[in-house]
Amino acid sequence: MKNIYKILIAFIGVLLVSCNADSVDERPVLNVAGAPEITAPTTGQNYVLDVEKASDEVAKFTWSAAQYSSTVAIKYTLLIDKKGGDFTAAKTLQSTTNSLTEVSVLGKELNQAAIDLGGKPEEAAQYDVKITANVSGGFVQVGKNLITISVTPYLGRVTYDFTDWYLIGAAVAGGWDNNVDTKHQPMFRDGKDDTKYKFVGYFKAGNFKLISVKGSWDSQLGKADDSSIEIKNNAGEFTIPADGYYNFQFNTKTLKYTLTPYTDAASIAKLYDTVGVIGSSTPGGWDASTALDKSTFDKHAWSLGATSLNDGEAKFRANNAWDVSWGGTTAFSGGGTGDNIPVAKSKYVIYFNDLDGSYLMIPNQ
Repeated sequence: MKNIYKILIAFIGVLLVSCNADSVDERPVLNVAGAPEITAPTTGQNYVLDVEKASDEVAKFTWSAAQYSSTVAIKYTLLIDKKGGDFTAAKTLQSTTNSLTEVSVLGKELNQAAIDLGGKPEEAAQYDVKITANVSGGFVQVGKNLITISVTPYLGRVTYDFTDWYLIGAAVAGGWDNNVDTKHQPMFRDGKDDTKYKFVGYFKAGNFKLISVKGSWDSQLGKADDSSIEIKNNAGEFTIPADGYYNFQFNTKTLKYTLTPYTDAASIAKLYDTVGVIGSSTPGGWDASTALDKSTFDKHAWSLGATSLNDGEAKFRANNAWDVSWGGTTAFSGGGTGDNIPVAKSKYVIYFNDLDGSYLMIPNQ
């Protein structure tokens, strides 16, 4: 009886193998008759991208259809890589279904691909573009040509609907020169209430007021009386009686201000050799600080000219160590906590005050 079972099982196995082989033999064979080829744009095109036109079509790519021995549904993928790359780290610009042989690429799509491939904002670089065809079952056909284009990407523009007020006058850094290149100290805006401003720092004996646009006298903020401010052309001037450190605050909603001596002697005496910004958004990541410049007028005021930052976080620290560090919870401005500051990708001018940890990061520079 056992021998009969063994013979029966063997017979069934042979029958199954025979059926499977027959099924394979009967399947149609898919042969490649012609690879797709990009027909537009032509190689050598130059794309200088504009953040103000990020959602506009910047280029239309077209290609010849892939040819197969049987009618099949084809998915095309348009890939971009840095010039000379092997496309193992390529970025997808667009893909199509239903065998479409053209796509429109938006400015923001080409911009992001260039940035992701290592492109630097406002610098032209060369990129290779090719088309691939994919059919059911994972069969991929690579286009028989690629084109090379030049792309100049932009840095993302973030929404910044705030007013920045800069100190100007004989009592403050920069004097009365309102030239746009002069290093005027800005007020630090409250991160949670954009009507509140403050600055704790050094003033010389003399007068000052504020302007909201460097290089222009059209918008001024000054003294109306002993407790009130005014915002108008030819605004009144505040008076500093003697050289020293002062705490100056005002509110653009209530139009009230205070200007009092800053008497924290220990904070004034504590000086740092360096202060830098650090974090995942900064050029050095969390491994290295990007140094700020110390003011020659106020040894507790620091700044950094236009610098590209990425999406991520940032903090400030002293002397390239973590013994003393500062942070905040709000983008653009704030301070007074040890939290990581949220940062959106853009180019920033940065100001920092080590007396109270206030920071101001002005984007889109």
